[in-house]
Amino acid sequence: MIWLCLSQEKRPTQPVAASANHKSDFRRLAMPCAVAAVLIVGSAAAQITVNTKTGTVTNGSEGSTVNTVDRRYQQITPTHVPLTKSELDAKTRLELIRVLESEQGFAMRPFPRGHKGLTLAANGKLEPAGEGYVAMVTSEGLSAKPGDRVVLSDIKIEHSRIVFELNGGPDRKHRFLRHVQIGMGPDVTAPVVQGDDPDPVGARLSLTFQNHVPELTGAEVKALLAPLISFDVKTPIQAFTDTLPTKLKEAILDHHVLVGMSTDMVLFAKGQPDGKSREMDGQMPFEEWIYGKPPKDVEFVRINGNRVIRVEVAKMGETPVIFTKDEVEGLMRTDGTPLEAAAPNTRVAKVGDVERDPDKEAPAPPPSLRNPGEKLPSDNGPDKTGVMKPVQFPKPKTDPQPGANPDGEPDASPPANAQPAPADASPPASAKPQPPPPDGSSQPN
Repeated sequence: MIWLCLSQEKRPTQPVAASANHKSDFRRLAMPCAVAAVLIVGSAAAQITVNTKTGTVTNGSEGSTVNTVDRRYQQITPTHVPLTKSELDAKTRLELIRVLESEQGFAMRPFPRGHKGLTLAANGKLEPAGEGYVAMVTSEGLSAKPGDRVVLSDIKIEHSRIVFELNGGPDRKHRFLRHVQIGMGPDVTAPVVQGDDPDPVGARLSLTFQNHVPELTGAEVKALLAPLISFDVKTPIQAFTDTLPTKLKEAILDHHVLVGMSTDMVLFAKGQPDGKSREMDGQMPFEEWIYGKPPKDVEFVRINGNRVIRVEVAKMGETPVIFTKDEVEGLMRTDGTPLEAAAPNTRVAKVGDVERDPDKEAPAPPPSLRNPGEKLPSDNGPDKTGVMKPVQFPKPKTDPQPGANPDGEPDASPPANAQPAPADASPPASAKPQPPPPDGSSQPN
């Protein structure tokens, strides 16, 4: 738009050494064009407001926040460590320094550089937090990322706080003596302390108490610092994944890459890639990380800046599967809300043994082999079966007893005192009657 405004102005060709009047005319012409361009863009898009103190970006027309803070910069959950009312004595002070000095742990939150550092109240909150935390990291730089190893290089116990120097501290040694020179007149000597030491990359953490530092042990101090530093024995990948949400932690431990992951997450999940290539997609440069070689599965991870923007999985004999939806941004938000809100008519399906409230929910339907919504022809016919009744099983038939029914048919079974006939005996011949003797005398037997 500015170029179009300038092109409409026709002026005669001037020498290279233009006068001040021509410069002022050019400025007067360019300023209205620039204002007009801003107004046109503002009318076409929503008004955006940026808070230069906190860095919060809001939509002026809707009043909604455009960007959210990473959950690693949000306020911590206070600890509950019981503290005594007695003040720390000299002997316990020396013992505490001896136990904690040079102790190593893992950072659970980003640690910024800078002389001020972070301030943690005992069983209280962290200062700064949220936007102030992000602004400190942005302005001072990052000393340790979540999951990095940190060392308590120096400990100073003051009246009501304990100051921990991490990884050498944020200040140079003898930083005041480097600006002190001794001498008078032209014979001024060099600074008292000289040297080209590298810039410090450490951090500072202050643990504050009310009124005074109470009697403490090394274990109690570690418990108070647990939201920021973990002193447990862990592997680097365990220390890093413990700072992430559960879903993201499981994905990294299962060696899966999700769209939206940082390069550190990809390295912890898959390790160093087998190959890298840099290409251009229009005006956007990107880097492709390649994992695997044929005939095995090959995974192409496309990275722009420090984030994964595309994941492509290619298998032998199958169509490549491409993922472009960001699944990490919603997990890393401060409030934990998903990236895309669920539809209002979304129904939640409960799976497994679910307890139902009989006063509010209907009983579960009986199991069936029908598909959801399937109807049979007999459902609307005249032979439609009603409510299923209990099944009537046939009664068992008892064995008949002899003589139980005298009026009925006689029993076909032989009497109990009857003797069975021998197997080889033939049936007896029928006896014929003999005529009596003529004289009437009987035959002897």
